Amino acid sequence: MSARGGKKRATKLSRSARAGVIFPVGRMMRYLRNGTFKYRIGMGAPVYMAAVIEYLAAEILELAGNAARDNKKGRITPRHIKLAVANDEELNQLLRGVTIANGGVLPRIHPELLSKKRGTRARTDTQTSAPVKRDSPSKSKKTVKVFKRFKGKRGRKPKNADSEKESVPNSTVEDGPGEGFTILSAKSLFLGQKLSLTESEISKIGSIKVEGIINPTNAELDLKDGVGNALEKAGGREFVDGVRELRKAQGALEVASAAVSQACGMSARFIIHCNVPQWGSDKCEEQLEKTVKNCLTAAEEKKLKSVAFPSLVAGRNGFPKQTAAQLILKAISTHFVSSSSSSLKNIYFLLFDSESIGIFLQEMAKMDTK
Repeated sequence: MSARGGKKRATKLSRSARAGVIFPVGRMMRYLRNGTFKYRIGMGAPVYMAAVIEYLAAEILELAGNAARDNKKGRITPRHIKLAVANDEELNQLLRGVTIANGGVLPRIHPELLSKKRGTRARTDTQTSAPVKRDSPSKSKKTVKVFKRFKGKRGRKPKNADSEKESVPNSTVEDGPGEGFTILSAKSLFLGQKLSLTESEISKIGSIKVEGIINPTNAELDLKDGVGNALEKAGGREFVDGVRELRKAQGALEVASAAVSQACGMSARFIIHCNVPQWGSDKCEEQLEKTVKNCLTAAEEKKLKSVAFPSLVAGRNGFPKQTAAQLILKAISTHFVSSSSSSLKNIYFLLFDSESIGIFLQEMAKMDTK
């Protein structure tokens, strides 16, 4: 047969082209088969996997491109990818356990302080550039006058510096809980307070930058369980002696009541000890809400601006986590609704396990819809 009368050869299409995706479907199939010989892999599994990974890559690159554009950069760096993932709630929850190389850390600077620093830098840049433009041997006298004005403006800066130094103790609390603490979700309460859901390790609780830490304990102010043990390691012997003196002066701590001691050796100022009720006891749900409100009242009596709530019902109390999350968040929100004013500005809820984090994220989302 001649070449003209022969059949046309059909062009081969790749599996990615047939599926309408860019990522390689065949390579995904090879990776899925590697090490999974006893499992059957369907033909649609690599297609679905390639489509999902392609969508995630496109989403992350789009947000990273926006971050690079905001920073006036023409090239995406790992830092921009880190900021893009952190600013998106769903991506942050999906990739919170992923370490991005050369991504840096998330900035925890109060926006008001950041804007002031930018303003002062802009002024100093314009002032320093003025003498450079007028540098000439013929106009040396004018340059001396400009330099004297520059000195006069510098003389005003120590006053602002003193005021900034004086505001540091108040602003450090609002900057965030510190290094090693990740804020997963935040909600504004009735009087403007900010309730933040924070993830960390229990061993770092002594380094959190707040003015008060809640310690769930029993009637004897025992420090042998969970949070108390971590506080004892962070505070040392001086903190333990302070708790013993409080125990002698206070006596047995009643259920749902709170007592305050000094936070020696920690970033916080005070430790608020509370006797959390046992699950199954008489009116245990009402007692748990009362415990939270008494802790907030004790913090307001000391005129604290920030407190950290660890998981109050973890360990020996036996409360179901779903029920406890509902009761605790309800008690915090109703406390500020019923009060006319409060010294508290930031409330951090510390969680240490993934199950509790998922439950509290779900319950805080329900608070937003109500």
